[in-house]
Amino acid sequence: MKIPAVVATSVVVLLIAGCSGHEVVRPTVNVSVGQQLIDLKKAREAGALSEKEYREQRESLIRSVE
Repeated sequence: MKIPAVVATSVVVLLIAGCSGHEVVRPTVNVSVGQQLIDLKKAREAGALSEKEYREQRESLIRSVE
């Protein structure tokens, strides 16, 4: 008995899709606010953040702990 190409293709696609359905588990990392501020400053100094982005992120971080 020959399986139609559409059915065979559908089965292959479903099997491949099923393989990618795993959950990625990431460890919880606790970083102090002070360390986050230091990291932001380093990012600004390295050119990864503009002065405006740095100020916005810094203020957001400070507000989050008030």
